[in-house]
Amino acid sequence: MDFRETPEQTMLREAVAKIAADYGHDYFLAKAKAGEKTTELWQAVSQAGFVGVNLPEEHGGGGMGISELAIVTEELAAHGCPLMLLMVSPAICGTLLARFGTPEQRERWLPAIASGEGKMVFAITEPDAGSNSHKLETVATRDGDGWRLSGRKYYISGVDEADAVLVVSRTGVEEGSGRGRLSLFIVDSDAPGLDRTPIELHVNAPERQFFLFLDDVRVSGDRLLGDEGDGLRQVFHGLNPERIIGAAAGNGIARYALAKAAAYANQRQVWGVPIGTHQGLAHPLAEAKIEVELARLMTQKAAWATDAGVPGAGEAANMAKYAAAEAALHAVDVAIQVHGGNGFAAEYGIADLWWMARVLRTAPVSREMILNYVAEHSLRLPRSY
Repeated sequence: MDFRETPEQTMLREAVAKIAADYGHDYFLAKAKAGEKTTELWQAVSQAGFVGVNLPEEHGGGGMGISELAIVTEELAAHGCPLMLLMVSPAICGTLLARFGTPEQRERWLPAIASGEGKMVFAITEPDAGSNSHKLETVATRDGDGWRLSGRKYYISGVDEADAVLVVSRTGVEEGSGRGRLSLFIVDSDAPGLDRTPIELHVNAPERQFFLFLDDVRVSGDRLLGDEGDGLRQVFHGLNPERIIGAAAGNGIARYALAKAAAYANQRQVWGVPIGTHQGLAHPLAEAKIEVELARLMTQKAAWATDAGVPGAGEAANMAKYAAAEAALHAVDVAIQVHGGNGFAAEYGIADLWWMARVLRTAPVSREMILNYVAEHSLRLPRSY
């Protein structure tokens, strides 16, 4: 058992850190406040070959795994630049295309995702279904050799900068249970009948969230990804990587906050000594550090299990996301407290990341649903819903 990163992984981490340091949190925050995209940073990471590091080499990717995409995501966030679409385009959509796509679909979509020149986003959440994917109301019906999709999707990230949307739709109903049989469809983001409305949030983020309306959107038969009716099983091959990359983002945010807090606690003096001398500040920072390192270990395990295809990857991915979200939120809170009143000042670049840490506690899967999963699958307790 070896917990050391490979030389290639260490080189990757160092290279990403170097790129991120050229931009930094001030750049990220300025873009968010201006309602602009972090295009320059995305392009820099893309040109270095890091956006598609987990995707197959034959389609322009790095031929590595979710472990390496997690390193990219964490290191960017650790420099105050969390690029959340890494969680969606290469992690979810890229993974699903690489696993379930036809040769033609892979050739059509994966090179652009891998190079970062194109983005594909993911649409599963609906306003009335919540976490109950069996009750999705977006419907796809056959239309000659194609399909027509109608329904609504909620909190869909980055549609305004994507070439296509991977839409989860109901294509039938299971006999007996009444549960929806789900299928995946690739829909052009500018397809006729697909409309979007921004969701206004009290969040400073370059990525925007949208309410999608699909009104009789027609797609050709070659836009069905994978097998008809097997979408729910297929989706989880993308959702586990999503949880891991979300965890990596949380770990990076926590590292950023703790680094800022530790530097401030060493420099700021009261009564002639650095404030970090006092256990009232030192111990909370130490506790947060321990929590973050535990979360990073679980994230590493989850990524390894996913890449190796071993049993238990889903459990580890859920636990990693839970641990990282809790650790990140605590780390940012402690960092604010260490700074005192300065923790809320824009100059110090701490408080504005609280929203990101808080969002990760709820999305892409809530802590309560993770607890349900662990209770049922890890502890074999009766299902609660």
